[in-house]
Amino acid sequence: MNARELALAVVRDVFPAVGSHAVERAAQASFDYRARRAGLGERDRAFAAELAYGAIKLRRALDWQLDPFVSGTLPPAIHEILRLAAYELIYTRADVHATVFEFVNLAKRWGHRGLANLVNAVLRSLLRAGPAPPQRESFRSDDDYLGTRYSLPTWLVRQWRQVFGELLEAICAAVDEPPSGAVVVNTLKGSPAQTALALGARGVETRPSSYVAEALVVERGSVWQASGDGLWWPQSESSAMAVELLGPQPGERILDVCSGRGNKALQIGMRLAQQGTLCCIERDARKVTTLSRRFAEAGVAAAVVTGDAATGLLSPDEHFDRVLVDAPCSGVGVVGRHPEARWKKAATDGERLALTQRAILEQAARHVYPGGALIYAVCSTDPRETVEVIDWFLARRNFERGLIPAGYARLLTRDGDVLVPPGIEGRDGFYFARVERRA
Repeated sequence: MNARELALAVVRDVFPAVGSHAVERAAQASFDYRARRAGLGERDRAFAAELAYGAIKLRRALDWQLDPFVSGTLPPAIHEILRLAAYELIYTRADVHATVFEFVNLAKRWGHRGLANLVNAVLRSLLRAGPAPPQRESFRSDDDYLGTRYSLPTWLVRQWRQVFGELLEAICAAVDEPPSGAVVVNTLKGSPAQTALALGARGVETRPSSYVAEALVVERGSVWQASGDGLWWPQSESSAMAVELLGPQPGERILDVCSGRGNKALQIGMRLAQQGTLCCIERDARKVTTLSRRFAEAGVAAAVVTGDAATGLLSPDEHFDRVLVDAPCSGVGVVGRHPEARWKKAATDGERLALTQRAILEQAARHVYPGGALIYAVCSTDPRETVEVIDWFLARRNFERGLIPAGYARLLTRDGDVLVPPGIEGRDGFYFARVERRA
């Protein structure tokens, strides 16, 4: 299997043919699985990842480029081959003749000579026409134009226009660029400066985060896996902001709701400096197993409760100084990080998930001491999951918005919440609200 075949296998895993019995996989999971079996060198693996992820992310834009030269319905594998070829020809520094030759041969293996000839004709027609970006006047609406040019669903462009206004096109362009990587350093075991030197020796250049004390933003190279000894782990800078805004202090009692695999819980644990109490709630038993292992590696003590955070899992008289609610959400803020995400989400997700978010928030609020703080965090910018949830909550509960550190001033909304625009400066889109229980 060569790099282009690997890319094709990944794309077909992400978009299995309608009516087939193929198992649908996420892009990263498919690539990891397929690449292990392919046995390619590092350079070919990187090329395959660029092709697969690029063709998945830019699917709408690629179809717009190809549509004038394709008539009728193509077999799914051949259509994916054309998308991959178009991506390589338009978005990479391709050797045109070699690229066409390789994809024509790939079409022969997945179809027959007639289909290979069709692929050859389409690609040569595309090259003769000279691919050019869409022009605004060719579309009925500005949202359709931006959705096509930057390969995004129109409903998402429309939603971002509502939220971000003049920043819209910059966001659309930014989520098509590679996202920034970051690591969070376990300060119980080492300092960010020491970790930066260690990563630098491995060819990974970093800089301190402007927002999170224990985070390093990756400027060159990549970090895909944790250190293995609990010293540091990959985590996006935006995600790490939640604990910075929570501000846990040694000696406090902290509740982390919807802990997942534990990135934020580990941050909280190290900030407690082995003084205080950390309780985590997570419903997925497999994630609980991972969470417990990571606590042991990091030297963090915590209690873990397995169950649904929307139900009354804790005793009514159990209270905490600070609570983090990292609620399940639509994830529209991270479409730039996961290539298939923009095509797997629906415009109705925010409305559906807001019901769960409200239920979890209400349960968590019952366990906040008077004067205590709660951070509500979602990797979404959908108003139905963000400000509307918080406004609904504040209208029902004896809470008020609390102060946000001055360093976050450029990210503040008119209501005083933190809203991180997706893609800008390589960050994921996130929303954070800090609310405090009135005494």
